[in-house]
Amino acid sequence: MTPGPDRSRALGVVECFTAVVDQCPSGPARRVAEAALASVEREGAKALPEQAFLVLSAVRGWQGERAAQVKRSLEAFLAGAG
Repeated sequence: MTPGPDRSRALGVVECFTAVVDQCPSGPARRVAEAALASVEREGAKALPEQAFLVLSAVRGWQGERAAQVKRSLEAFLAGAG
């Protein structure tokens, strides 16, 4: 039997955005994450801190293991970016 995904590992910022787009049930939060991906594609890494903050704010109500992993990863990124 294959073990499930490791929800304790830190995700990369773009990986967090993609997880929100693919897995978050909130349409508005998914749209924010889609816009974040587009912004990073346009502007590069300099857009990551602002977009991480916006996505983190948008997923406040998302619950569950994956949500906790995404939030924890974005919070850690933002703590290190400041």
